[in-house]
Amino acid sequence: MTTATPLDDAQLADSVLPAGADPFVLFEEWFAAAQVGEINDPNAMALATATADAAPSVRMVLLKGHGKGEIAGGGFTFFTNAESRKGGQIRANMQAALLFHWKSLRRQIRIEGPLTEVSPERADAYFHSRPYKSQVGSAASDQSRPLPERQTYIDRVQAIWAAHEAEGKVPRPAHWTGFTLSPRRIEFWIDRDNRLHDRREFTREAADGSWSDTLLYP
Repeated sequence: MTTATPLDDAQLADSVLPAGADPFVLFEEWFAAAQVGEINDPNAMALATATADAAPSVRMVLLKGHGKGEIAGGGFTFFTNAESRKGGQIRANMQAALLFHWKSLRRQIRIEGPLTEVSPERADAYFHSRPYKSQVGSAASDQSRPLPERQTYIDRVQAIWAAHEAEGKVPRPAHWTGFTLSPRRIEFWIDRDNRLHDRREFTREAADGSWSDTLLYP
């Protein structure tokens, strides 16, 4: 005698992630939902990089551009100090992975692919779109490097603030730039009880390639 599996309809339902979808369009739908449903920083994402000899590290950054208009074939853009630890790893190994985890929505998106540096003009435009105090803080920071005492950084902040306050903007440091990830793999993940998660992976070989997709076991 066969006993029915003690799971409810929601857990046993078919995938709601559409086969043949455009992953950029699906990302936009999910990101729009996150902007409404996620309380803090819906554009926060984990950025994983690796050294030239493949030692990985990860940290949280903010997505600052996304979609088909970012670069040829579409992409996801963030900005950073290129002399930081992650900046050094990016320069040595122009590959990265991103992870969005919207806990309130019980959804994740994983994205992997090569990186391209943004133009100086775009870096300038974004740097100067930030509040003046953020420009000052960035320009004063030797990001990720040892700081003998915090007052050293505060003294730099105050000196840069005074030097550029009349103009209302700080010259962008040459090492402050941005990178765009051109996705080769995008996975959409929806949480379901009892680990019966719904996962679909989209892959392509090149930025101008067509997408193929498949469901993944949870």
